[in-house]
Amino acid sequence: MTKSRRIATYATAVVVLWAAAMLGADAVFEGRLRERIAQRMGESLQASATIERGDLALIRGSLELSGIAVRRDDVIGHIAITVPSLTCALPPLGLALIHGDCSDLALRDARFELSSAALFKLPRPKRPPLHVDRITIDDARLELLPSAIVPDLGRITIAIAHADAGATTFKTPLSWLFALRELRATVELPAGITLSLTYDRGELRVAGGMFGATPIALPVALPVVDIADDPRAELAKLVDFAKDVAARLVTRKAESWLRSLSSP
Repeated sequence: MTKSRRIATYATAVVVLWAAAMLGADAVFEGRLRERIAQRMGESLQASATIERGDLALIRGSLELSGIAVRRDDVIGHIAITVPSLTCALPPLGLALIHGDCSDLALRDARFELSSAALFKLPRPKRPPLHVDRITIDDARLELLPSAIVPDLGRITIAIAHADAGATTFKTPLSWLFALRELRATVELPAGITLSLTYDRGELRVAGGMFGATPIALPVALPVVDIADDPRAELAKLVDFAKDVAARLVTRKAESWLRSLSSP
């Protein structure tokens, strides 16, 4: 056997052994990783968190979780999160054992129920929160219980057809909004008011309700999150941002109405 053939044979053997080791490690580490993720979710939200099943593929670099449930019901507030399907892209070829951060996170059919008391009393996490480079959300439903955003406004339901956000550190369930790049959603407000929202890299378009069938376009700058912000500070920035955008939309609609009155 020539030297080059021996090297090729040894290299092939190493690759086969590495692949076999990774396949064995999938079964060993999947349960531990699933338990660790559930613990971090529960700690960050001060809630109970369970994950029914997981599928870890170290060679491909993928983690699929199903049956995720997070719940909190106490004197402080209410949080209920269910995620039937979650896919996390990991470094391939077993590198996730060294650097296990999730690069791309994809959620589908997720359901969120959040009350203001529970949201605004989230503690600063003891361990570094989950960080992802990108998150996509499809066919999700977010329900903000009465006073979750504005006191006495009532329940707000947001049906998210699709959302795409950049690098996100999950200090709260809404942290991805700071890195939002694209959004298609429907908002149901009290008194039967329904709004259609689209956002695409700096421009928000709103239609329905008092704004009429023709969308109102508004350039917006998302608030900037600071590494030192705790969960309460993040949420306060989102509330201030929402109030500012609402006021600007009303002003833009009033200006459009006045222009229509002055037109011949």
